[in-house]
Amino acid sequence: MSYLEDLREKGRDANPFFKLMGIEAVSFGDGKAVLRMEVRPDMLNGAGWMQGGIYTALADEAMALALFTALDENDRIATISETTSFLQGARMGRVVAEGRVVRIGRQVAFAEGCVKAEGTEGQVLSMTSATFSIIRGR
Repeated sequence: MSYLEDLREKGRDANPFFKLMGIEAVSFGDGKAVLRMEVRPDMLNGAGWMQGGIYTALADEAMALALFTALDENDRIATISETTSFLQGARMGRVVAEGRVVRIGRQVAFAEGCVKAEGTEGQVLSMTSATFSIIRGR
């Protein structure tokens, strides 16, 4: 069973990080993915805001999932580099990450992601761009 099939069937139980963080795959396909997560008290920093690494990790997962939908079933990926710009903080409530593939080459892919506050008409909290290595399956 492929990762995408596993994710459709088992939901967050298909990905240990999704399970740990409470991430739900809302939709994925055609080089795009949307994830949702409830911000919990244990995700906040000392100032009461969602810790910055969580924005990056959530965007990374959305971009990776988007990329998986555009590759062959046996292809694998690894993040080469990633840059996140933080625009606004989140305290509690739900956040949504959107990932999309920008370009796929033979060995490298480029993707963009953003994290938004759910239900706020697209209030962008962070923007991420990433480069991924593609390990072609046999």
